[in-house]
Amino acid sequence: MSYKITSDCNSCGACEPECPNTAISAGDDVYVINAEACTECVGFNATPQCAAVCPVDACVTDEGHVESEGDLITKAKKLHPGKDFSGAVPSHFSK
Repeated sequence: MSYKITSDCNSCGACEPECPNTAISAGDDVYVINAEACTECVGFNATPQCAAVCPVDACVTDEGHVESEGDLITKAKKLHPGKDFSGAVPSHFSK
């Protein structure tokens, strides 16, 4: 599933540069995550980086966009066609 940013966001912007997919952008009042581009950092990091750096815990899982690890890897491959995702990829599913 992708992540989303709740109304608790204080618009600090810490999350935006951490996203390997550039899925995070400034919204009208809070930052927003494009679910079509969010891979939960699968393929890049062992934990979703937006949630890891958010000082107010506003980055949470989006129950409306549930995806398997395989789905997220497929999405990452489409977003980054030049990156090698073969073998073991960093993923919070591997914990």
